[in-house]
Amino acid sequence: MDNDEPLEPEIKDEPETEPAARNSDETFYCEAEASVAVEKEKPGGESSETDLEIEDTEKLFTTGQRELYLEACKLNISNNDLGLKGASTISEFLQRNTSSLLNLQLSGNNFKDESAELFCQAFSANYRIKTLDLSHNEFSDKGGEHLGQMLALNIGLQSLDLSWNQFHTRGAVALCNGLRANVTLQKLDLSMNGFGNEGATALGEVLRLNNSLVYIDVSSNDISNEGVIKISKGLEFNESLKVLKLFLNPVSMDGATLLLLSIKRNPKSKMEEIDISNVLVSEQFVKILDGVCAIHPQLDVTYKAVQGFSAKKELLLWTNPMKLIQSYADQHQITVIDFFKSLNPNGRMMMSVGDFRKAMIQQDKVPMNPYQVRELIKKLAEKTGMVNFSCWCLGGTLRIMKPGHIKNCGLCYGSIKTAKFSPDAFNVSLA
Repeated sequence: MDNDEPLEPEIKDEPETEPAARNSDETFYCEAEASVAVEKEKPGGESSETDLEIEDTEKLFTTGQRELYLEACKLNISNNDLGLKGASTISEFLQRNTSSLLNLQLSGNNFKDESAELFCQAFSANYRIKTLDLSHNEFSDKGGEHLGQMLALNIGLQSLDLSWNQFHTRGAVALCNGLRANVTLQKLDLSMNGFGNEGATALGEVLRLNNSLVYIDVSSNDISNEGVIKISKGLEFNESLKVLKLFLNPVSMDGATLLLLSIKRNPKSKMEEIDISNVLVSEQFVKILDGVCAIHPQLDVTYKAVQGFSAKKELLLWTNPMKLIQSYADQHQITVIDFFKSLNPNGRMMMSVGDFRKAMIQQDKVPMNPYQVRELIKKLAEKTGMVNFSCWCLGGTLRIMKPGHIKNCGLCYGSIKTAKFSPDAFNVSLA
């Protein structure tokens, strides 16, 4: 890749060493330091680097180079049964705080509570790691206490995955105590644990006070309506959370209604997605949801089904949204992309999922219900949480405004057959 050529000289200049001479500790160091070649050179007397400096480093690159840099800053050693000895080696390495490692994947390594204590020591001092995956390990309540202490002290982590561990009430409360002091964590996955209603109570208090979390997953945590009441009270005051996943908890429609009403009572709520997809609701619930969405049009609630809903009504709800947009564009002699661009005040080709949902619900050119908007987002949204309408399907052709690596059409699920390049776009015929 042409954009990556400037990186090669620095990589080639690194002295070669014999792999056999490295111990396990040095191996971690070398893998993580692979990205040093793209860091800005720092003065000799500088002993630390701020978060702003790390961000500035990333801004030096083109899009392709930035992806390469971030990939080089990732270390995935999941599913290696590292245990306590491996945790000790990793902890010592992290406490040096000298690498440009940003993303550390440690899932499925048989880490127990003793390892959690070591990670607490490491991450209480290391502010460079932004993403940490400790899922599918064997942390219990004691480990939750150590990791809660880590969260209270850490000022770097932005994403933490603790799903599929063994946290129960005591561990849940300890983790939540740490979250109350934390100001940087944005995404937290605690699914497949055992928080219960007491843990949910502690989480509700976190939501009342915390203004940094935007994503929380507490699916399958044995949280019933009693716990949802506490979570709902926290949501009445929360001004940052956008995604709340409560799937596979023993919550009834009454509990689900409480969640909706808490959002309704909070004019500053930023909630965009609530997942209660195992809950069967009524048409009355849907009416309440419509009323909440009138106040918060960015909100989408995923539930199992509506009791007594006829197949005819469901068919009306799932009319292909792209066909509706295409029909409108044809009638008004505009392109589909013109319609999408009209939704964005700055005229750009991308919007956040929340802003796009809000714009689609509020616009009156092509009226759509939340189900159709959700389907549209599934087809246009990227993993980054952004909706990209720089490509669309028309008559078996996928038009791509910028060169990319699309293998199939997200709008009609057709596979690419041929591609033809023109100065302003690719025209790709679909099989």
